[in-house]
Amino acid sequence: MLRSLLISLSQNNTMRGIMERSAPGRKLSSRFVAGLTVEDALRVTRDLNAQGFAVTADALGESVRSEAEALAAADIYHRLLDGITTARLNANVSLKLTGVGMDVSPELAERTTGDIVAHAAHEGNFVRIDMEGTPYTEATIALTERLAQQYPGSVGTVLQAYLFRTADDTARLLQQGIRIRLCKGAYKEAGDVAFPAKSDVDANYVKLMQTMLPSGVFCGIATHDPAMVEATERFAAENNIPRSAFEFQMLYGVKRELQRELVRKGYGVRIYLPFGTDWYPYFMRRLAERPANVLFLLRNLVSN
Repeated sequence: MLRSLLISLSQNNTMRGIMERSAPGRKLSSRFVAGLTVEDALRVTRDLNAQGFAVTADALGESVRSEAEALAAADIYHRLLDGITTARLNANVSLKLTGVGMDVSPELAERTTGDIVAHAAHEGNFVRIDMEGTPYTEATIALTERLAQQYPGSVGTVLQAYLFRTADDTARLLQQGIRIRLCKGAYKEAGDVAFPAKSDVDANYVKLMQTMLPSGVFCGIATHDPAMVEATERFAAENNIPRSAFEFQMLYGVKRELQRELVRKGYGVRIYLPFGTDWYPYFMRRLAERPANVLFLLRNLVSN
């Protein structure tokens, strides 16, 4: 019930306006969002690199409704890629297809995303196409496949462990050498496409991780769950999988001590770094991923 409420709130424009203007909202955004501009994102990326973290930067915003909005969003990514190259930062970028035109037309999203991937490939960088709700799952995977054929090694996507189809999608992408970020999933989905119980999602997450790590394809294990982290560490050790074969990925501002501990152990850790004014929907979906995070994130406002 709480998860459904949080997802509903993520789409509530009235609540969004209140939160984005309020002092508590601004405090939350400063903790979990790296400012409003490309320059803010580059500055925070530099600081994170100095602490031993890699970064993937995400310009927040989704469901743009016009070609002009899509092109403006894409321009942010081009500026971001140029900034990463100029400053020689250890960072790549993540984007959502709805943020660069998918709801205007799939052709527009393919053009804008293709241009960003081409730019990244020219710079020796990488683009992660984020996964959204199930209406976009197949289109996202198929577009990633097409771009990976044109720009091998420069584009990957995200798979969600709570979907029944993800085992098949994992095999499909690994067979093509396409890099995957594995997460649990952050959208409300029907019982005929997704596991409703957390225990089933966790079990599937471990199963998928155990498929990805020995595949020879570099993948990101995206989790803040200590049980999932421990399962990954244990499986890698038991199967002699080097730490260079994968990385952990975690959200900016969440479980910071765990992030630092993994770096101290010699694991690669990439921080998912959102920035921009459209932080509220992103933040609410992060809470909805695991409603217990509501108290956790509130505690994080006054802790490490």
